Amino acid sequence: MRFPRFSTTLAALLVLAGCGSQRPQESLTRSPAQVRADILRLLPAKVVDRAGWAADIQAAFTARNLAPTSENICSVLAVTEQESNFQVDPPVPGMGKIARQEIDRRAAKAHVPGVLVSAALQLSSTTGQRYSERLNNARTEKDLSLIFEDFIGRVPLGRTLFGGFNPVHTAGPMQVSIAFAEKQAQGYPYPIKDTIRHEVFSRRGGMYFGIVHLLDYPVSYPETIYRFADFNAGRYASRNAAFQSAVSRVSGIALALDGDVINYDALLPGATERAVRVLGQQLGLRNPSIRSQLEQGDSLAFEDTEVYTKVFALADKAAGKPLPRAILPGITLESPKITRTLTTAWFAKRVDERRQRCMARASSV
Repeated sequence: MRFPRFSTTLAALLVLAGCGSQRPQESLTRSPAQVRADILRLLPAKVVDRAGWAADIQAAFTARNLAPTSENICSVLAVTEQESNFQVDPPVPGMGKIARQEIDRRAAKAHVPGVLVSAALQLSSTTGQRYSERLNNARTEKDLSLIFEDFIGRVPLGRTLFGGFNPVHTAGPMQVSIAFAEKQAQGYPYPIKDTIRHEVFSRRGGMYFGIVHLLDYPVSYPETIYRFADFNAGRYASRNAAFQSAVSRVSGIALALDGDVINYDALLPGATERAVRVLGQQLGLRNPSIRSQLEQGDSLAFEDTEVYTKVFALADKAAGKPLPRAILPGITLESPKITRTLTTAWFAKRVDERRQRCMARASSV
């Protein structure tokens, strides 16, 4: 007689575990056709080739074993609408001008005379057009990425300026980081025709890696809006910004609430680490232990560390109440493509508004 009760308890635990990992078991029983039908129903009416979008989104959910709940589907659709308005390779106003400014900036940094840059851009590219002509005609990030690949591979000055690294960092309908996609290449469900970079510029690849970035990591957030902030600022940025706020409250040291709790590439400790070190005696932790625990700031395991739990214990006591464990990071977005002041909080709120409209469509059926 114990087996039914055990099974019920186990099922409940699996559901609870799935809330953080986006894999509640009851949502994994629907067929691919049923999931595609749900996506079709929730896509904005203006989307072209709705069946194609639904198929690519469903394939990503299935490949990564993610729960195709209305919440998750609407989250993906909201980010895609915000980032590209469902355009596979969205045009960027003034792309050619932006690219030339980047080339000139790097040339100045490398002390390369402008006359040499202009001469190099007059060379013929693999298409037969001059590089300068292709730059002038560039309309999208894919156009620009292909130009830079060609320029870096064929022109010595290109390697001097860019060191073999294509300066186009994001791509596709969800504007996902190409570096992130390259790290997540294992398990990619499609044949790779050329490179992961090129796959990200496709609809299927852009949606797959964007969905992985948005949903395929466990969190303890009370609201989805914090995932949207993480999508923009980096995984766990919202959780880490709340931790930085707690550190600042207890230490009295003002910190940028940007979600970067440690400088991984720097030899010297960053501002957050230095502030935590000031609290070392109160926390009962030495500097090496503080460092090693802060290095877990890119995972859920950080929430189980002494430095996390003890900092919040001190901060909660000082505040006289439990402080939030997630806040929207205070980051101003910087990019040649951005022509006005925008922040991570602005992005997250705009996406969440779109998610709410999608959820209203889901509940109306």
